[in-house]
Amino acid sequence: MRFASDNTGPVHPAVMEALVAANDGYAMPYGNDPLSQAVVEQVRETFEAPEAAVFLAATGTAANVLLLATMAEPFETIFCSTCAHIHEDECNAPELFTGGTKLTLVPHQAGRMAPDDLRAAIAAEGTRGVHGPRRGPVSITQATEKGAVYTLAELKALTGVAKDFGLTTHMDGARFANAVAHLDCSPAEASWKAGVDALSFGGTKNGLMGVEAMVLFDPSKAEELEYRRKRGAQLFSKHRYLAAQMNAYLTRDLWLETARTANAAAAALARGVEAAGGRLHAPQESNLLFVDLPRAAHLRLKAAGAEYYIMAGELEGDDPNEMLTARLVCDWSVREEDIAQFAELAVG
Repeated sequence: MRFASDNTGPVHPAVMEALVAANDGYAMPYGNDPLSQAVVEQVRETFEAPEAAVFLAATGTAANVLLLATMAEPFETIFCSTCAHIHEDECNAPELFTGGTKLTLVPHQAGRMAPDDLRAAIAAEGTRGVHGPRRGPVSITQATEKGAVYTLAELKALTGVAKDFGLTTHMDGARFANAVAHLDCSPAEASWKAGVDALSFGGTKNGLMGVEAMVLFDPSKAEELEYRRKRGAQLFSKHRYLAAQMNAYLTRDLWLETARTANAAAAALARGVEAAGGRLHAPQESNLLFVDLPRAAHLRLKAAGAEYYIMAGELEGDDPNEMLTARLVCDWSVREEDIAQFAELAVG
């Protein structure tokens, strides 16, 4: 019953096989090997973007901050949700790698920003001349840190607001695959066709050992991103091992297969939690759930070894019926029997 994070799961066997195959013999370093060059074309084909600039990095934080540093000046501000990963979970890396770019926070519902709130936040900045930050890019998380997925119409509305102010849009796509699987659309429709200018295309949370793709749909800043990747210590000498993972990920749409599996597991877990009397904070749309269960249920689950985070409330307390909020995350490897056992223990 391991539902703490999609970072805790194993690497998909197809990815391990690809790494073993890439380990045969010698290859030129720093992305000059044939596999690395082929992966660039794979990403372009996947996104129907033949001119896109594509670079690999080892972590989601690196992908986010290197893209944002390429898109924003140090005297600008980036607009993002109050629960965005770049705000809550990246240890000021965006500010460091951008040279001091400010983050302006926008309210959210289930992690989703509303166009009117984004418009108000943008309008409130850039009004003080040199005494305040200049308006910079908008950063959208898809799927959100609360498990919700923006519809294509919602994405277009947000990127439309950014364009009204002459701003670009970055997408933190650590769980982009889960969002595309839920929307049942093409990756192009969920990114550049919706107005997104740059994407952090996640893999680590979805069956890879550790690689993300940085995709600039407008390649005009490709050289700058390439330099920033090197300066940010993300240009791997043995680059073929990053490329091998991404190659396996994109071959026969493994990335969608693993995402669909994780989403289906979360849907089953949501049904089990609700049957046990738990409350979902929002409808299940991705592989990430926030649920309320009574303290007594949490105590049974934890005693049985269930792994997950309690996000609100204390496990120790006098009232067995007090509701505590749990975050439950499924990855591609979650077993049906673990979901069934979790639901059974939640009932008591």
